[in-house]
Amino acid sequence: MTDSPPPGSPFGRLLRGLLVVGAALSVVIVPFAVLGLAFEERVESWLREDLSPVSRFWLLAGLLATDIALPIPSSAVSTYGGGILGTFWATLASFLGMTVGAALGFAVARWCGPPLARWMIGEADREAVTSVLAKRGPLAVVLLRPLPILAEASVLLVGAVRLSWRSFLPAVLASNLVISLVYAACGEYFRDQNALPWAVVATGTIPLFATFAARRWLRDRSPPSET
Repeated sequence: MTDSPPPGSPFGRLLRGLLVVGAALSVVIVPFAVLGLAFEERVESWLREDLSPVSRFWLLAGLLATDIALPIPSSAVSTYGGGILGTFWATLASFLGMTVGAALGFAVARWCGPPLARWMIGEADREAVTSVLAKRGPLAVVLLRPLPILAEASVLLVGAVRLSWRSFLPAVLASNLVISLVYAACGEYFRDQNALPWAVVATGTIPLFATFAARRWLRDRSPPSET
């Protein structure tokens, strides 16, 4: 006996909605998976340029603000930022960039509203899933925020069902702050240990593997599509 949700349950539809959006976002990630080293080296070269600390701060924040739409390795960028800016300034830049990107994605998804929600979870279960997300949406944002692809998928999903800004902002602000602080502190610590490159690689790859594991778990629990 399994504890998978029944095919028609709102929770099952919610899982399937995450997978649908995650699959769509993976289309953007595929070029990064193929050309990842070249892209990541390019990002690092931008951060390594002979720039003032202020320019590096805004470059870091700007890169992370585009993470909702582009394959920016946000965890690796935040870690590298900690190595070149220190924990405080890298945390602030990472927090600012991640929050702007999440807010933009949420706002666009809210603007698209019902059509986007229908595409993700279907019309029949939209009301039920919306009710679930009204209570559990902020928790989903917090839990999935450290995971590439699924972090963006959760933001778009709660936006599409028009979760209130009052519910969304505290969740995304708190999770972004913690994530930014952890990665920035790791960057500064491993820089002092002369191991920053290893830390950047680890923080760029471990969350991606965690995402693949989470997506497989979601797929196993999600009901099959109805035809």
